[in-house]
Amino acid sequence: MTKVTPSAILNTSLPASFRQIRLELAREPGHPEGEANIAYVIIAPLDGNDRIDAEIWKKHREACRVARQRPHQPDSLGHLVHRPGGSWAFQYDSAAKLPDEAGYHFADERFVQGEYVSLREEGDMHTFRVVAVSRL
Repeated sequence: MTKVTPSAILNTSLPASFRQIRLELAREPGHPEGEANIAYVIIAPLDGNDRIDAEIWKKHREACRVARQRPHQPDSLGHLVHRPGGSWAFQYDSAAKLPDEAGYHFADERFVQGEYVSLREEGDMHTFRVVAVSRL
């Protein structure tokens, strides 16, 4: 049985609206200062209002990726997926053995440095701060 690896994506082949977005855990009980090592790096297209662009996502699904970063663990890799009803989630590759993680109102959220977004991880809601948004 051969192992299929994701194909490389050339940044130049993607629309100019694609961004790399870094989310870091915001302050919460157990992390009074937040935690930079608990993070996500997302590759996704943003529209003119800095929201995820569902139409461009449809045309470039394979390029819409996520890396889940945790201290002392290898990154868990997956994809940004658009679920029925319009919600967004992170769906991890089978090697990660992680359940999907849902973005809370991601369709309405603006991915701008300094904004906050929420994610449901293993049944618990956590708030993350957008710390960087950069062009590819």
